Amino acid sequence: MSEKIEVGSVIKGKVTGIQPYGAFVALDENTQGLVHISEVTHGFVKDINEHLKVGDEVNVKVLSVDEAAGKIGLSIRATEEAPEVPAAAPKAKKQPRKRQAAAAIKQDTETPQGFNTLKDKLQEWIEQSQR
Repeated sequence: MSEKIEVGSVIKGKVTGIQPYGAFVALDENTQGLVHISEVTHGFVKDINEHLKVGDEVNVKVLSVDEAAGKIGLSIRATEEAPEVPAAAPKAKKQPRKRQAAAAIKQDTETPQGFNTLKDKLQEWIEQSQR
C-alpha cells in the first residue's frame, strides 16, 4: 500500500468497479479504495449506478487507512459542499387539542385512580356500564 496516502487528504481517482454497496476507486497504479454507498453524495442513494460509472474521474477524501487489512475508506461527498436545507415552516399550533388534553387531565384528577387490580375494579365497571 502506498505510504503517501494519509487520512484527510483529497485525491483524484478513477472508478474501477461498482457494487451495490459502493464503488472501488483507483488512487494510483497500485492502490484502490472503497467509497461506501453512503459516502457517494449528500442525501439518500438508492442505486449507486445513477451517480457513478466505471471510468469516472472523481475527487475523494481519505476517511480511513487500514494497512493491516489493505483497505482504504473513501468519500466523495466529503469533497462536496452540503446543499442548503430550507428552513422548515413553523407548524401551526392546534389550540383545540391542547384544550381537549387539558380537559381530559382535569377529569382524570377529579376521579381518584389508583393501581387497583382488575378484580377490585371489575364490580365498579359493571355498575358504571349499567347506569
